[in-house]
Amino acid sequence: GRVSAPAARRVWLIRHAESAWNAMGLWQGHADPGLSARGVAQAQALARALVDHGIEAIVASDLRRARETARIVAEALGLEPGLDPRLRERDLGTWSGLTTPQIAGRWPDELARVRARDPDLRPGGGESIRQVAARAAGFLQELAPRPAAAPSAILTHRGLMRALLPDGPVP
Repeated sequence: GRVSAPAARRVWLIRHAESAWNAMGLWQGHADPGLSARGVAQAQALARALVDHGIEAIVASDLRRARETARIVAEALGLEPGLDPRLRERDLGTWSGLTTPQIAGRWPDELARVRARDPDLRPGGGESIRQVAARAAGFLQELAPRPAAAPSAILTHRGLMRALLPDGPVP
């Protein structure tokens, strides 16, 4: 008999909605602010946009901004979101809670390296891009062998998306 190739897994990789700290221009990392009012509206709009796409599973970072986005989307889709700390934002150490001008004033060379996506820099003593990518890869390796009949949504963070897609269009 003929062996067919396994079905490709379709995954929606989605950044959380706006947090209170996003609205204030603060770098977050592992800090845990919730969604802003605008973020709640964004999550509700996302839920409406995803309703007809057949998503059967949602997994989110356990940080509040991703958890809250996932809860709003999952409720609209009749799902229960799973949580996984491997989907967390990049740990930014002592940079967490600071603005870009504050970071630029204290660590201009390191900020330039972050903007250049230096894979080995650990901003504020936090995680390098390589470390974040390795953490996320563990999650994706577990996801890969599951049946691929329906798409999954992964609610995560910009830093993790940048680590997974180093040359991609993540702003």
